Amino acid sequence: MGALLGSTSVMAATRVSVAVTETIAGYNPYGDSVALMNSVWCQVYGCMMRYDPKKQAYTSDLFESWTTEDPQTWVFKLKPGLKRENGEPVVPADFVHSVERMRTDPQSRQAYRVSQIASIEARGDDSVVIKTKAPLATLPDYLTQVVVTSKAQWDAHGRDADREQPYGAGPYKLKRLAIDNYVMLEKKPDHPLISASNPDELVYRVIKEPEQRATALLNGEVQIAQFLPPQLVDRIENNPGTKVIWVDPVEMMFVAMRPSPPFDKKEVRQAVAYAIDRDAIIKYVLQGRATRLDMPIGPGQVGYAPSPARYPFDPQKARELLKQAGYPDGVAVDFYATVGRYVSDRQICEAIAQMLEAAGFKVNLKTPEWSTLWADVQKGNIPFYYMGRGTMTDPSVALQQYFETGGSPRIGFSNPEVDAALRAERQSFDPAERDALLRQAMSLIVEEAPAAFLWRHQMAWGAAKNIDFEPTPTGDAFGWAINLQAGR
Repeated sequence: MGALLGSTSVMAATRVSVAVTETIAGYNPYGDSVALMNSVWCQVYGCMMRYDPKKQAYTSDLFESWTTEDPQTWVFKLKPGLKRENGEPVVPADFVHSVERMRTDPQSRQAYRVSQIASIEARGDDSVVIKTKAPLATLPDYLTQVVVTSKAQWDAHGRDADREQPYGAGPYKLKRLAIDNYVMLEKKPDHPLISASNPDELVYRVIKEPEQRATALLNGEVQIAQFLPPQLVDRIENNPGTKVIWVDPVEMMFVAMRPSPPFDKKEVRQAVAYAIDRDAIIKYVLQGRATRLDMPIGPGQVGYAPSPARYPFDPQKARELLKQAGYPDGVAVDFYATVGRYVSDRQICEAIAQMLEAAGFKVNLKTPEWSTLWADVQKGNIPFYYMGRGTMTDPSVALQQYFETGGSPRIGFSNPEVDAALRAERQSFDPAERDALLRQAMSLIVEEAPAAFLWRHQMAWGAAKNIDFEPTPTGDAFGWAINLQAGR
């Protein structure tokens, strides 16, 4: 990788390397569902929709406008003149192909994004019509970060198109990819999203250990480092060549409980929620750099309203609930921790395990590699684990994905009342009514406790002093948002 990075002088190389924590699973843009690769493929292919936190509105790389003809029919008009880097025009058939591939590709991990779509078809040469299974006010959120690949290339080359012909309409093109190592993008200087100060080359390097990310930044091996834990912040701030940028992301951290024994009993799930001292972990492990969650969302997110904590820290109450569930002597559980994926995750999971032990659980703490754990979570093979779910400016898609019957295998929770409440909230086109319905749905989820909601991290990014960069609340590091300062 040293030869790839070349000079550590950013201005001389017009290259920015970003140290990241997630996985790089491969070339299939629908073959994983992690924030890093979603943002990478958006830059390569172009995305149907994105959320702009500054405007607090949805925007699109590919659509000029979108309207509803009725509550179940949306019409999206393409921007004129869209072309891929090989000169091929972006056409309505590409959108139809992309949605159907997300739905039917055996490798797809994004079928949930199109689960509410009944049909998609081209209308003329410049429009796409999407019909939903029921009224769906939240369709733009479902389409957020849905990349649009070429039907012509797929028809000509099949799956080889992902690797050999990844022609896109985004502002960067794919130059090189090494699975779980790095991905390199090259700027298209004439793209409307691009300015001269954006890096000519953008490299995302997987560096899972926070100490190694910080060291790489301090040594000039990378120019941006994602997700620095609180204990490393001073090192970056006190170094003359680096700085720290804070962002409050819309990512819920939670402990998930698949409804298999002993978590098939609500009392056991509620016992977990009572056993965790969120405030202590925020204060001592995260050094105050987190916002407590007592529901799936927090301040600034759609549907949020302050409410009393349903599960205050109460280990005695947890013991009583275990007894009611038929476990008077406690119960043995395997608790799966993430390591190197989230801020201070190993320390957090060790603290949670100790708290669960104090409340009557007999905890076997497991710490597999992140890529292994993530693959098993997506398949529904892990019953009890610590995790985060990002991109939750609007929580509707995430709630459907994790807590609605058939949403995804990740938890496998099913409750008819929750299903009805989630259907109702996404069918309402009235913002005030929808907020109320969202709160009702989340109240039911909190009561049923398929997950214990914990906090939102206040996230520290490290950056070289000559980099202007404003990370988004959704955790993206887009090339067009990275600017190199001239003369520094």
